[in-house]
Amino acid sequence: MTRTQLIKPRIREMISGELPEGLVKMLPKHWVRIGDVLIIPIRPELEPYKHRIAEVYAEVLGAKTVLRKGRIGGEFRETNYEILYGNDTVTIHIENGIRYKLDVARIMFSPANVKERVRMAEVAKPGELVVDMFAGIGHLSLPMAVHGKARVIAIEKSPYTFRFLVENIELNKVQDRMTAYNIDNRDFPGENIADRILMGYVVTTHEFIPKALSIAKDEAIIHYHNTVPERLMPDEPFRTFRNIAREHGYEAEKLNELVIKRYAPGVWHVVVDVRVFKK
Repeated sequence: MTRTQLIKPRIREMISGELPEGLVKMLPKHWVRIGDVLIIPIRPELEPYKHRIAEVYAEVLGAKTVLRKGRIGGEFRETNYEILYGNDTVTIHIENGIRYKLDVARIMFSPANVKERVRMAEVAKPGELVVDMFAGIGHLSLPMAVHGKARVIAIEKSPYTFRFLVENIELNKVQDRMTAYNIDNRDFPGENIADRILMGYVVTTHEFIPKALSIAKDEAIIHYHNTVPERLMPDEPFRTFRNIAREHGYEAEKLNELVIKRYAPGVWHVVVDVRVFKK
């Protein structure tokens, strides 16, 4: 029996005497663990007991801090989660041999995207130049530098997130092949330099396609992420990418397409691997 199957009865046992009978069944059945920080959903009915519930989950699951799941928004995809228990929201999450340091209360890190982070470690080639246009804390590009031995230029606009990106480059000992820039990627001066480009953003990623094309070498591969309404799939998001590429004098070939996860009802986060050719 796995530990997960044992946890719920233990939690129920610890707290059932403190909650009205009908609320025990509303306790969170799922949670996200990032390093030693937990993120749990709390239903409105549990509001008066949220701090005690968080304390019990922390004790049973061995976490130092518990956050209430909230909405992610804004240009920098910030989480703005509520702290229910503990006070230290900075942690180091280890995945696939990579150390990601981040502030879970303010910076998004989705364990559900693990397959894509592992895939990026596998597609990167030693010595190729990768430009990560939306680097965050190095979610997708650290695996490329650590496991793929690629050279990486990581661009992150948020000054707060950038601090963790720099720390993560040092934590993973890839300073010799990974360089970070705290700028808007549209201000990045490099042109015609990248063998591979990461566009790990959502909702408005298409607005940055012209910049990606200017950074790309002929026959570069672009990993283009965006959110797509289900009714427009499978034509989107590649159709929009190809149309914008053609407007700028490029041809685009779709190599691969993967659904990462559900973004909202009827909307999916999708990544398309595209090879671009300068006409």
